[in-house]
Parts: sequence; C-alpha cells; structure tokens
Amino acid sequence: MGLGAFHRSHQAWYTQHAGDAADWGIAAFTGRRPDAAEVLAAQDGLYTVVERADAGDSFEVIASIVEAVDGADVDRFVELVAAPLTSLITLTITEAAYRLGVDGKLDSRAPDVAADLALLSGGAGPASSKPTTPLGRLVLGLAARRDSDAGPLAVVCCDNLSNNGTVARSAVMGMAKAFDAGLAAWVDANVSFVSTSVDRITPRTTDADIDAVAAACGYRDESPVVTEPFHNWVLSGGFPAGRPRWEDAGAVFVDEIEPYENRKLWLLNGAHSLLAYAGQLRGYKTVAEALADDSCRRAVEDFWDEAAANLDGADLHIPEYRAALLERFGNSRIAHHLAQIAMDGSAKLRMRALPVLRAERAAGRSGQAAARMIAAWSAYTATATGLQDPQAANIAAANLLSGRARLEALLDVLDPELSADSGIVELIAGLSETFADAGHLS
Repeated sequence: MGLGAFHRSHQAWYTQHAGDAADWGIAAFTGRRPDAAEVLAAQDGLYTVVERADAGDSFEVIASIVEAVDGADVDRFVELVAAPLTSLITLTITEAAYRLGVDGKLDSRAPDVAADLALLSGGAGPASSKPTTPLGRLVLGLAARRDSDAGPLAVVCCDNLSNNGTVARSAVMGMAKAFDAGLAAWVDANVSFVSTSVDRITPRTTDADIDAVAAACGYRDESPVVTEPFHNWVLSGGFPAGRPRWEDAGAVFVDEIEPYENRKLWLLNGAHSLLAYAGQLRGYKTVAEALADDSCRRAVEDFWDEAAANLDGADLHIPEYRAALLERFGNSRIAHHLAQIAMDGSAKLRMRALPVLRAERAAGRSGQAAARMIAAWSAYTATATGLQDPQAANIAAANLLSGRARLEALLDVLDPELSADSGIVELIAGLSETFADAGHLS
C-alpha cells in the first residue's frame, strides 16, 4: 500500500536487488489519487531510479513492480490480499494515515475512520460502498484472506513512526474489532506486524528530472524517482509466508529495533522538521539552503545534542551518523523541498519532538532545543496557506485566537499534557517570540 516516490526508491529498489528477485513481484496501490498508478501502468510498471550525488547521476530501470493499481480499486486489492501467493504487505501510507490519537490508539472519531468503522460493521452506507482509508481497506482484505483460508502473512510498516509495527497492529486491530471479534482473533493469530526503520532521502520528482532522464537515457520515463545514493533498512519481526532476500541489498534484521528507529526519527526526521518550519520562516525552500544558514544549522546541532543524550546503544555510532547526515542534507543536487516535509506536522512532531522534550524534562533539563522545533511549527502554522495536516481544522481554530490562548490551543492539538504544563507553555512561548522577527532562532 503506497506507490509514492519513497516506496519506489526504497522497498521496490531493495526487492529489485534481492538475490531471489526473480521469484517476487509487487502489486502497488496508490493512496489519495490514481495518477501514479495510471502513469506507471502505461510503462508496464517500469521506472528509472536516478541516484543523484555531487559527482553526478546514475540511472537504473527498476522492474520489481509488476502491477500498479488505483487505490480506489478495493476489489482488486481484496482479491490480491486473499491470494495464497501473497506473502507480505508493505505500508508506506504516511504517519497521518494511521489516524492515531494522542494516546497512540486509533482515533475512531476522525470522520473518515468513523465512516469506515460504520461501513465495516454494517451500520452505514449502501452495500456497494467500500472503505476509503488504507486501514479500512487493509482490514477488508484481511477478512477476505481469512475467509479464503490463504494462510498467514506479514504486514511490514515502512512509515516514520516509533514502534511502527506495534502502531500498525494497534490501528488494524482497532478496525478489525469493528468488523467482527472473530476477525480480530484471526489477525492476532495469523498476521505478523514487522517494525522497520527506513532511510533514503527522496524528494518529489519534477519535470526537470523527467527531462534529465530522457536526455541521459534516450527514452521518455514519465515516472522516474530521484534519490540519494545512501539507503538503509532495518527490520524486526517474523515473515510467516516468506520474504525476498532483502539482506542481499544491505537490509539488516535485528531483534530490537527501537534504538535504530529513534536514531532515525530524532536525528534525521527531527532535523528535517526543524528545518522545514524554521527554514521556511527564514525564506528558504530546500533542506540544503536551510542548513547553510548558521542559525538553522545551530538549531539542528542543539537538537541533535538533546536527542543523542537520550539514545541508548554503543553500536549506534551517533557521531558518525550525525556527520553523515550533514553531508546528506548538504547535497545541493537533491532538492528536498521544505514544504513537502512540513506536511502533517501534528502527526510528525509527536514522533520527532515530543519524545525528546519529555526525556529532557524528565532528566531535569529544559528541553529547549526540542521545544524550539514546536515553537517553529507554531509560528509556521500562522503563516502557512492551505495547510495539509490531519488536524488542519483544529489548527485553524487555534490560529483564530491570540497570545497564550492560541499557543495552548495548538499544543493541545499535539498533546493535551503539553498545554496543561505551564513550564512547557512558557518555554515554547518564549521561543515562539524569537520567530516574530524573520524567524530568528536565537
């Protein structure tokens, strides 16, 4: 589930490079729109991965996607999930698609979730209606697999969430229980939820990228993917129906994934969010541009210091990881747009800023660097137009207020515990004021 650029630069790339790649194929379903499936289907699933480094570009045609399908074609999705040859389902559906509440559980009050829950339980909609959320569609597919006695399989979460396999399981089980208790029991006994840490910077493809492939390769690819040479995949969990030999392409399988997840979520994704909000307030458009600003760079380094103080594991090689991130972020040939990273901020900050802030406060420290990220987000929401966020309505309502009332309402969107803690509110309020003057980070 998920046919975006990242899935194609990462999971599909790893499958192409598995030692037993000839035995595997991906049926990939889009999320919000059919466009990507239509373009890729017209190319028989083939597309070009462009690895963009300072030294130049390299090009490779990827053939691991054997079927590209509009996500709205729920019948085809259900048919494939129920097929005995289907062994695993990867989820690359963005953090917001899990519709988590601040308690980490499925937010059954979200309108689209509530509609799917009613539909799955038979309480609303015509018989021809189909679920619209990825979770609802997945649960419908798993019900069909149970009914067809096709056997167990793995669900592999590839989104930037802490303990993402556990999160996916919680969300799916929340939906399944609305379908019927028997399905929830079957899922519990037959579906493995694999946690992963995924890492490969992959910006949105532009028309210039399409033209560059045509010029270099001599063919017209309407759906190339541009990415960095670096790639990393750490997985933890079982695969009861088998899997490709992703380790041949460099994937790592571990028993305990949390330290790797946190290293990536806090150091890479956290820095991205900080740069996305602070950088745009200072007039920058890409990660490389924002990082070149001394104030933004200093804010990132300060946040990394706080995050690193709360990361366990000598084998995480934090200094080397930080140095590599600076090099990757500074790759000016990868135009990673801050506006793209800034989307779904309320969901992302719960995973990237809040854990570090809480850990720092629990240790008796201020958590100022993590709080600065939240302050930057707060300032950004006041200036952004067409904000894409699962809590966009609540954020808009908060922005109708002013002063401390506005900030408390925004913090309540992230976590009510934040708005109830006067010390945190005062800390973030003080930092927010520094953004009033062209986004200064002092």
